[in-house]
Amino acid sequence: MILTVRTTRGREKTVVDSLEARMSQENIEVQSIFYPQELKGYIFVEGDESAVEQLVRNLRHVRGVIKKPVPMEELEKFLSEKPKEIELEKGDVVEVIGGPFKDELAKVDRIDKVNREATIELLDSPVPIPLTIDVEQLRKKRD
Repeated sequence: MILTVRTTRGREKTVVDSLEARMSQENIEVQSIFYPQELKGYIFVEGDESAVEQLVRNLRHVRGVIKKPVPMEELEKFLSEKPKEIELEKGDVVEVIGGPFKDELAKVDRIDKVNREATIELLDSPVPIPLTIDVEQLRKKRD
């Protein structure tokens, strides 16, 4: 059975590393652990409910276990798709295509490839305010 473990957003990799260390130290039987990068705040653990509970007990950044099993069909899209390469660079002019700043133009200040986020500054803003936004909500503006 595959169970969902809620984590602190952005700490999925840390939790996976801690779970793997605890698995080997305490000899806890789980078949697999993975987290899709596009689904923040959640990881999936395959194993008995009692083993998963024991594995995550009192672990930092773990918010709880959702005890409803996840069908494999729902997870296949995360397993088969690979995220496309980030094509943005510092200094690029982009259009925000989603969220509260939709249709705004901005300049890329920094790219975080691990978390797939970009720090941008809106071009039409009178005061430059850095915003961190998912790269999927940005489109590079062509010259």
